Formats: sequence, structure tokens, C-alpha cells
Amino acid sequence: MAGGRAPRVLVLLCILHLHCLQGFKILTVCLAGGSHYLLMDDVSRIFVENGHDVRMFQQIGKGSIPGYKLTSTPYPVTTYTLDEKLLKEYDDMFEQSQKEFFMGNAAISSYFTLMDLLAEQCQATMNQTEIFDFLKKEKFDIVILEAFNPCTFFVAEKLGVPYIALFSGSFFNFMSVGLPSPPSYVPMFPTGHTDRMNFLERVKNTFMYLGSYVMDKIIESIFSRVSEAHFPADSKTSLGELYQKAELWLYNVDFSIEFARPLLPHVQCIGGLRAKPAKPVSKDLEDFIAESGDSGFILVALGSMISSIPITDVLREMNSAFASVPQKVIWRYKASQWPEDLKLASNVKLMDWVNQNDLLGHPKMRLMVSHGGLNGLMEAIYHGVPVLGIPLFGDHSDNLARIKARFMGDYIPPYEIKSDNFGGAIRRITQNKR
Repeated sequence: MAGGRAPRVLVLLCILHLHCLQGFKILTVCLAGGSHYLLMDDVSRIFVENGHDVRMFQQIGKGSIPGYKLTSTPYPVTTYTLDEKLLKEYDDMFEQSQKEFFMGNAAISSYFTLMDLLAEQCQATMNQTEIFDFLKKEKFDIVILEAFNPCTFFVAEKLGVPYIALFSGSFFNFMSVGLPSPPSYVPMFPTGHTDRMNFLERVKNTFMYLGSYVMDKIIESIFSRVSEAHFPADSKTSLGELYQKAELWLYNVDFSIEFARPLLPHVQCIGGLRAKPAKPVSKDLEDFIAESGDSGFILVALGSMISSIPITDVLREMNSAFASVPQKVIWRYKASQWPEDLKLASNVKLMDWVNQNDLLGHPKMRLMVSHGGLNGLMEAIYHGVPVLGIPLFGDHSDNLARIKARFMGDYIPPYEIKSDNFGGAIRRITQNKR
């Protein structure tokens, strides 16, 4: 019997090998903008470079990246644009949320409001019959979806194709995925704790663990209307069930900053996809950096979605702090939105968009001022650049707590920024040889 089984296994391996040589048909799904899109673009390009046939289904018109110019892609893209009403609802919500973030008033209710808007947008997305008919005819082997927007799971389910979930944040959806997370040493989102908690911190952590269950159930109920409206009675499914159906969960985290925690075989960490060897910067940037001498320069990048700071007092304090340090400062900030009555520090250069990775790899790079998004932190770690964080929302505080615990930098909440403490933090970090 063993002898009869071996040839069958060999034939199967040969067929699989032949299929791999021909490449798979892969659909990547991205219904979010900003860094979520940039990460999925990298993933799509990686599979194209490895000989696979890739198409992206992308929702555009919301969460676009201020200052970023879309480049041509080596893969075809099927796009869908939301109507003006849904776009305006999202833009108004995000504009108001930005002000709340910088004032330190971000609340969990803002996250539920976002999920409610995404569920409403999902209803419109699922009604795109022509797009779904076209994608079904393509007969994809696998779907790789960007899992921050839960609607991507319903898209894959409607197509009837197996899927892999790529989560661009940390493990705060652990309960939906079924990941064991002992609250005694695994810090919960969004406590900002490390894995070295005292008794009271563990008590708080346990309550947050229980809160994660409630949070998941609320989001599941928000998206239940999508299943009710777009799936037959005999095939209705919940968001929790769709999370469990993923063939593989990929997380944009890396062992260099993540604390020890239990993982399962279908969970893999792939942090650092956007970090790569730096290319030379443009001549005007090189000339500006050269003026810094040995002091070098600082990069300020508060996320792909934040083109300006909506609170003038915070902007004024940061600008004053930059004026007090010897480094040059390259600040990703939309110049047209700079207040007319605020004189820009002489050592600061504003840019609508920057190639963050290339600047981080420059030999005169001294410090990155970051909001704490994982893509930027991974690039800073790759290039060995210390970080001064300004956590705004989501997992930023947790990410920066890990950076501080690893002695890779420090952070200051935006509502606590003053010229003296912000400038002092810059000098403390840039002068610390460690």
C-alpha cells in the first residue's frame, strides 16, 4: 500500500510544481486608502515579480493620499468609486476626527462611527453587479485582502474564492482570529502597556481583554446588515465566521518590536515589506541636506493621510521647537495649508510628499518624527533611525510603546507638545549614542 501511494504523491507534486511554474491568478482587494493601499500595492508587485497573474480590486475616491501621485502598476486594476454622498460623509468624519486626535479626545466611539460608515459604503460596493460578474469570470485561484476594512471579507465570500487576510496593523483583532492572548503578559489594545505589567496594569489589561469581546460583537452587528442584504437566506454569514474562514492571516508586525505572544500555524508576521535599500534623493533635497553639515536632518512624517495639522497651537509649538535645534527639518506638510500668520522656521523645508524610505536611508538622517504607523516604524528600524512619536489614533500608542520599550525612541502625545519639551526630546534622542 505504501508503494502504491508514493507514485500518486509524486504525480501530485509534479502537478503542483507545474502550476507554480505557470503562476497563480491572484486578486488583491484594497478598500482603504493611505498606508493600507501602499502596503497592498507592494504585495501585488511582489507577486507579479514572482511570476503570478495579479489584478487589484481597488476602491478609490475615499481615503486618498494627499500629495501622493499614483504611479503606473505592473498589474491591472479594477476600480470602483463611491458616490459623492458617501465620500462627503467619510471626508467630514475624518476631518473632524483629525481635530479630536490632536486635542487628545479620540474615543472608541470614533472607531465605531468609522465602522458604521464602512458598512454603509460596503452596501454600495456589494451592489456593483458588473464588477462582480467580471471578477467571477476571471476565475481567481486565491484572494489576498486588506483586512482593516471588513467589507473585503464579504467581497471574497461573494466571489466564492479562498482568501488570505493581510492585516496592516498589530494584533488588536486577536479575538476574531482566535489567537490566544493571555492578559497576564500580552498587552491589550489600546492600553499602551508593555509585557512587563504590574498588578494594577494587569487588572486593567484583563478588563480590556473582556472589552475586546464586546468590541468585536458590536462591529459584527454593524456589518450584519451587509450579510442580510447581499447573501441568500441559506448562505448568510457573519463577520466572525468570515474571519475564521481565512486560509492564512498575515500581520504587518516584526519580532524586532513585537512582544512575545502565542501564535497559531495559520498566523504569520511579515512586517517590513515597504522597507528596502534607499535610492539617492533628488538634487534639491540633497542640496538642502548638505547645508546641515554634521548636524544632519530630521524627517517629519505624520502618516499618509495627514497632510496638515488642524490645531494651530500644536503647529506653532512644533515649528518653534524645530527652530531651536541645529538639524535641518524636512516636513511632509501641504504648503498651501500652512497658516499665513505663522512664519516657517528657517531650517524647515515643507514638501507635499516625500519618499520616506529613501530619506530614512540617507547617511545624514538623524531622527524621524512619526505618528507611529507600522509601515514608517518598520522603515525606521530597517535603516537604524531613532523615532520621536506623536501618537494620534488606533494602534499608534501601542506601537510607540514598543519602540520606547526597545530603546528605539520616545513619544509625546500631541496635546502635551510644547516647544521646550518637544525640542528637548529631539536633542535628548539625537545626542544619545545608544
